[in-house]
Amino acid sequence: MPELPEVEVTRRGVAPHIEGRMVEGVLLRRDGLRWPFPAGLDKLLAGQRVLSTGRRGKYLLIHFSHGTLIVHLGMSGHLRVLPDGTEFKKHDHFDLIVAGQDGRQVLRLHDPRRFGAVLWHGNEDGALDEHLLLRGLGVEPLEDGFSGETLFRATRRRKAPVKQVLLAGDIVVGVGNIYACESLFRAGINPKIHAGRISAARYDRLALAIKEILAEAIVQGGSTLRDFIAVNGQSGYFQQTYFVYDRAGMPCRNCLAEIRQIKQGQRSTFYCVNCQK
Repeated sequence: MPELPEVEVTRRGVAPHIEGRMVEGVLLRRDGLRWPFPAGLDKLLAGQRVLSTGRRGKYLLIHFSHGTLIVHLGMSGHLRVLPDGTEFKKHDHFDLIVAGQDGRQVLRLHDPRRFGAVLWHGNEDGALDEHLLLRGLGVEPLEDGFSGETLFRATRRRKAPVKQVLLAGDIVVGVGNIYACESLFRAGINPKIHAGRISAARYDRLALAIKEILAEAIVQGGSTLRDFIAVNGQSGYFQQTYFVYDRAGMPCRNCLAEIRQIKQGQRSTFYCVNCQK
């Protein structure tokens, strides 16, 4: 599933092609994806100008004067910017058609598994943070409000393993499975330890590791495991620098011990028992 770096890579790729441009229309090739497409979406957006783009966790936000389009890539989705008239493929479900100085372009959502979403939150619906999918999300890990103290204070009564707490998203948002594994390794923390048992000093190291890992992944275009590609059609290559994720049975890059794989909450966890105490 695309995680925060992949969504941020997508946002940065999309922004120059749609920000400040007028929407000429919306083309839907099915009734919806994980949820139905908003009724009358073409009428809502045609003739409206894209003010800006944003991101909240793993959700891409396209802001208009009268509301926000919320796009989720699901498990297999990706967005491409294409010349208008480009022939669509089997799993191309949504087109946002925008005008520009170099002609019309199409922001196209391709989603084979159809777990993605395109939703609308109008200004009359209240604050965007109160949207059902956004309320309750934790702090953004790349913003100033996130620190080791944030993690330490919020986990004093948490008995769940620290990796599960990171994935929950109510303390810090957007740290998915790949980057949780890599961040815990860099911080030297065993993913099985109860979150409430970790000291403030170790959480300082973990918060720094999360910031570093996510920033590095964004620079490298995210990770491409199966379906994700960037807006320009290129693959990310952060997976080439993994220390633990998807390396079960391979030697640790630090100590040469065998990388282990376990299941936590139906997700695979990879770690080095020697480096992560």
